[in-house]
Amino acid sequence: MAIDAQAVQDHYRQPALFDAIVAALARAGKDLAQLVADDLAPVDEFHNRGRPATVELARLLDPTGGLRVLDLGCGLGGPARHLAQAYGCRVTGLDLTPEFVAVAARLTALTRQEDSVDFCQGDALATPFAAASFDVVWSQNVAMNIADRARLYAEIRRVLRPGGRYALSDVVTGTAAGDLHYPMPWARGPEASHLLSSDATRRAIEAAGFSLVAWEDTTASARAAAEKREGVVPPPGSLGLQLVLGSDFPAIGANLLRNLRESRIGVVHAVALRA
Repeated sequence: MAIDAQAVQDHYRQPALFDAIVAALARAGKDLAQLVADDLAPVDEFHNRGRPATVELARLLDPTGGLRVLDLGCGLGGPARHLAQAYGCRVTGLDLTPEFVAVAARLTALTRQEDSVDFCQGDALATPFAAASFDVVWSQNVAMNIADRARLYAEIRRVLRPGGRYALSDVVTGTAAGDLHYPMPWARGPEASHLLSSDATRRAIEAAGFSLVAWEDTTASARAAAEKREGVVPPPGSLGLQLVLGSDFPAIGANLLRNLRESRIGVVHAVALRA
């Protein structure tokens, strides 16, 4: 099954998102002429635990300067800019949602990182890149929208050079039976949500020709972070994920925490080696 591109794009689309982010930066007292990647972390790290999760996954990967990285499902480009700034990687971000790609490029121009980070719109199941183009494929909270995991992992393997690595953070099904409570950050209903269990995710990655070199269950950290946010209402116009999630933000936050507390979902970090 291919990705339902329109459904995914509709879920993530927010009107005038760049303008809203710039206005929030101004309210926070940020000088746009001196903006750095870290200034954007409250809004451009659209995944469980935000920047701390990106830092942890990067430490697990331990990249070196000069690596060619594909940030698959890059969103607004936060992890891509972090990998370029902190590790000297050359990063290309690809996302299905045109608005995210456009905003990511404009934010990268504000942080003056155009020489090390670029973006394009495309489908994770059929990327526009030649085989063996990248040293690393990086993805955070992307696979939940993709039913055809075999095709996803095969495409990731195709664009990686031999010996390249796949670094991922994914939401997985938890130990409790039953449907999720929606809306969630990646879907407003079950028709767009395609979670696998932790074990099934491991098997699918290995079946695609990878060997796992690191696998960490980070569910407890995700739950603790969600509990810390419980009941917190962002000030109007502030810099945060409410700008990305829109009017569903309170319900999404409540459901995310409820699903974690009820063990309906879990979160994993992993690094896999392409054979």
